[in-house]
Formats: sequence, structure tokens, C-alpha cells
Amino acid sequence: MSDKPNRQRFATRAIHAGQQPDPTTGAIMTPIYATSTFVQESPGKHLGYEYARTQNPTRGAYEACVADLENGSHGYAFASGMAAIGTILELLDSGDHVISMDDLYGGTFRIFENVRRRSANLDFSFVDMTDTDRIAEVIKPNTKMIWVETPTNPLLNVVDIAAVAEVAHGGGAKLVVDNTFATPYLQQPLGQGADVVVHSTTKYCGGHSDVVGGFIATNDTELAERLAYLQNAIGAVGSPFDNYLTLRGLKTLAVRMDRHCENARAIVELLLDSDKVTHVLYPGLPEHRGHEVASRQMSDFGGMVSFRVAGGAEAAMRLTTTTQVFSLAESLGAVESLIEHPGVMTHASAAGSELEVPADLVRLSVGIESAQDLIDDLGSALERL
Repeated sequence: MSDKPNRQRFATRAIHAGQQPDPTTGAIMTPIYATSTFVQESPGKHLGYEYARTQNPTRGAYEACVADLENGSHGYAFASGMAAIGTILELLDSGDHVISMDDLYGGTFRIFENVRRRSANLDFSFVDMTDTDRIAEVIKPNTKMIWVETPTNPLLNVVDIAAVAEVAHGGGAKLVVDNTFATPYLQQPLGQGADVVVHSTTKYCGGHSDVVGGFIATNDTELAERLAYLQNAIGAVGSPFDNYLTLRGLKTLAVRMDRHCENARAIVELLLDSDKVTHVLYPGLPEHRGHEVASRQMSDFGGMVSFRVAGGAEAAMRLTTTTQVFSLAESLGAVESLIEHPGVMTHASAAGSELEVPADLVRLSVGIESAQDLIDDLGSALERL
């Protein structure tokens, strides 16, 4: 990340942005404002807060912090990543067309294909966005949004954000980037042409597997006004305690991501040396087809690693049940290391579709434990296959 004049660096902003000592007590930590409503001096005259679905001081500090980290002017917190995604889709009108990835988180695919295609009459096309020309081929007059994950979940493909932004804006569409895997520490899509950034803050932003949340950031004032209205109208906001937990997690995001990335590199070396692994998917590898783009638009390659197992689906399933430090669980991005089988777990909703993932695929969320313990654990499990 480039340093700007008179602007603090990321790790400092993660601790302080949007947060001032409590004016009443001087508490250095933002309090949990556990209240549903706020007293008004007279009808319509208040201190900036009316009702907790609309505004809450804890949420306000959290929203200001994440927006700042994404170099955004506006930020909106939600009760889950899916709540944030669903709210973004409310920006569209019936009959609008959306171009998205052919490698996409299963929950996002589910709401696109199985919910909003039917309930909102939205049209979705799923294409390989590593090929920018392919996007231009499927864009239509009614294409209003292009939806990108990069790196993707679970195949860790990389999309050139700036190139896709140029195509999107040339066709009159908005570009949405799911930045969950990279986090604002490693990648800042708004500065590369994205109109909207979305996160599942359940993952790296919260970072401790103890809170569920979602977030939207933008620099587009018109979009911000619509998103603020939708956030209040739909009401899918998290509790003050949820907001507090994620705000606390953000304070260590920089140091955690450095360790996640360091440990992921060590695990990749192990996997490359194993005859039980047929293919390692990790954008930090020079042979990865998105390595050049990732090197340009990310400051490091993240803590997610996927790989394909010799022996097929049966061997992949068996591997996920034999590790000791890596826990078999869905989700990702927290301090503990997780292992999962996407085809049966996180991406089961894509089974039988064009987004179905390989049956021999295993996905790792590499945590911040001792790297040697992770190597010993996964190495032993691979040897037992």
C-alpha cells in the first residue's frame, strides 16, 4: 500500500480510524451501546441517533473504520455477508442482467441463481473473468452489474480488477468486488476502479470465529445514499455486540494477515513436495495463471490454499477427517486453521451446475498457529492416505 501525505498507515488506522475515546467517561474502547432507542429533546431534535436499526454509535465507529481501511467514503455494516450481498442486489431492477464468476462462493451462487433469478426476475451469466474479453462478449444493454471475487472461492483464481472495471463502466454497469479473501490489508478494489466492495466480515476482519457479519463500502455518493436507505429499510443489521467484536478484531488485522500469509507459504511448500497432491492452487506460485495480476494488485497472496488430492473424492474426504490441528469446519479467515471439502460443504449448492467444484478438491484456511505444527499435522495426514 502506498503512503499518502498526512495519512496514517494501515495498521495504525485499523486501531484508531473512526474511534475516539468515549466523551462521557474517556474509555479508550468504543462502548457497546446496547439500546434499541434514543431519547429526543423534542420531536425530531436529537443527538444524531433515533432508533438502533437506523443508527447506533458502536456500529457507526465500526462502519467508519472499515470504510477508512478500504479507502472508501461510505461504509455500511450488516448482520452477515449474505445480508450485505442481498442488499446490493436490491440496487437492481426486475429484468436487469448481472455478469458474475464461473468460480464463486456457493452461498453467493445460491442467492443469485436460486433466489433472485426467480423472486426478482434478475438474469445472471457466469463466465471466466480471468479472460476480460469473455466479459465483453456477454455484456448486454441491460447489464447493470458485474460481480467479481478475487481471489476466488474456492479455486483461488485471480481477476484483474482495473481491466474489468474498464469493461463494466464502458458498458454502463457497476463493478462489485467481493474482497473477503484478500481483505483491505492486501487489496483495495475501490482504488482500482470498483464501485462497491463487499465483505463477509465473519472471516478475516473479525478473525476469531466468534461473530457473523457483512460490510459494504463505496466512494459513489449516489450509491451510498441508496445503500443507506436500503440498510435501514431492510434492517439486516448486526447487534452492537457483533459490531464491537468485529471492530476489536480489526485492530489486529494487519499482524494477523502477515502471519496468515507466512504460514500459507510454508503449507504450499509442503503440498508441492507431496506425491499425494496433484495440483496446488495458490496465487503466490509463479506458475499460477493469475500470479502476475495478483502481484500487481495485492500486497501479498493471502492465507487461503486449495489443492487437489491423488485418489479422488474418497481420498480428499478422508484427508479432511484425519488432521488434528486443522479443524474440519466451514468458514475461513480466523486465527485457527480449518480444512474442508468444498464439494460437500461450502459449495454443495453449486453441485450439478456450471459452478460445480472438483470432487478431489480440499480447501485450507491457514491460521496463525506455529507453522511447524501445521506442517507436521497436514504432512502426517497426507502420509496416511
